[in-house]
Amino acid sequence: MTTLEQVEKLRTMANISYDEAKSALDATNGDLLDAIIYLEKQGKVNAPNGGGYYNSEKTSDSRAVTGKETCWEKQHKHCDSGTSFISLVKKFGGFCMKLIRKGNANSFEVLKGEESKAAAPVTGFALLLIFAPWITIPLIIIGLFFGFRYRFNGPDFKDNTVNDAMNSAADAAVNLKKSMEK
Repeated sequence: MTTLEQVEKLRTMANISYDEAKSALDATNGDLLDAIIYLEKQGKVNAPNGGGYYNSEKTSDSRAVTGKETCWEKQHKHCDSGTSFISLVKKFGGFCMKLIRKGNANSFEVLKGEESKAAAPVTGFALLLIFAPWITIPLIIIGLFFGFRYRFNGPDFKDNTVNDAMNSAADAAVNLKKSMEK
């Protein structure tokens, strides 16, 4: 049974008369979507731009067919191209896991002279710098003035550019300490 609300809704959506809306709804047993498709087949309603989500042609497997891809196919390809939200989260998680593995394979060492006094994974050191920088950074600077040196050790620190910079900072602290004593 077709209601006045359905007729009014179809009439405003399809920009057709009450009689056309009523006959389309009666022909489709009150189904609004089928009524729009019915009107599209009759040429009273234009198909949406870009193919839309529905179409009047059916295939043997009941999927809508257009000259373009269906919405589901676009979404599926979108997921396969690696740009969906879930794939981005997976990529970010993989990146984080790779970073944690590298951080755990390398270490941050505290040296007094040539003797190693303490060592911790780079991951732990990075977490301290992120969550407690007001404690970590002053302790590192104070340690420089007490003769401690710092270095990174591990498979990813073959080139000594980072360690050279840290040695330069330690040398600068020693020179500053000497100049203050004079």
